[in-house]
Amino acid sequence: MTSPQIWKTTRFDLDLAERPLVMGIVNVTPDSFSDGGRHDDAFRAIDYCESLLGEGVDILDIGGESTRPGAPRLAPDEEWSRLEPVLRAALNFGVPVSVDTCKTEVMRRALDLGVDIINDVQALRDEGAVPLLAEHGSAGLCLMHMRGEPAGMQQLTDYGDVVAEVADFLRDRLAQVVAQGIAADRVTLDPGYGFAKTVEQNLALQRRQRELLALGRPLLVGWSRKSTLGAVTGKAVDDRVAASVGAALASATLGARVLRVHDVAPTVDALKVWQAFGAPQV
Repeated sequence: MTSPQIWKTTRFDLDLAERPLVMGIVNVTPDSFSDGGRHDDAFRAIDYCESLLGEGVDILDIGGESTRPGAPRLAPDEEWSRLEPVLRAALNFGVPVSVDTCKTEVMRRALDLGVDIINDVQALRDEGAVPLLAEHGSAGLCLMHMRGEPAGMQQLTDYGDVVAEVADFLRDRLAQVVAQGIAADRVTLDPGYGFAKTVEQNLALQRRQRELLALGRPLLVGWSRKSTLGAVTGKAVDDRVAASVGAALASATLGARVLRVHDVAPTVDALKVWQAFGAPQV
């Protein structure tokens, strides 16, 4: 299989061997669980993208629809109206641009603009998504584990062995997209912390995260500010920066190569120290 240290995207071949990359979250939404409403105006979102560049972000991940538990679905046109001006600006910033969407029509429009990565919480299960990504033969993508949809996913947590079932799902999705013409070196895999999983299941999945490295592709993970960190620390969502950075470093130590975070600057600094202290090379 292709080296798990390379992630090919539209404009960039990302070498993940030296260090984990920091993916900065830009939610152009009024209702995301942590930062909803802070960047829902295109001008504010673009300014925020520029500020993340100054903090050392490696990848900008721009989303127009909340995927928090219970979140409602948007029509593709509404989602795209939020995304388009921000994506157009971000594509001039010199870093990979990811769009966080699970809708084929939104993916199509974003790919036509030239975005580098499709980050799909539903692992390209929308009708037509896999053929579209096969047709656009250079964009990177992230396949994430989730059951159901955000509105009802927290009722779908009946696992026997959560790690084995997440691994089986990601293995099967990777095999399916490769069989339909998407090169494996375009793919990262996300265990989906916080998506259709209890606190205990999230923690078990984290502790055994190394087992997912056997799938042969880089792991992209997102622990930032999530409710499990609140359950562990007792802190409200806006007070989970330290917990989020700790979770990011733990994930990196256990093999994650892309860290999706709200708090870019402290994560970048923590990774520098982690590396200076002799971070393990996975």
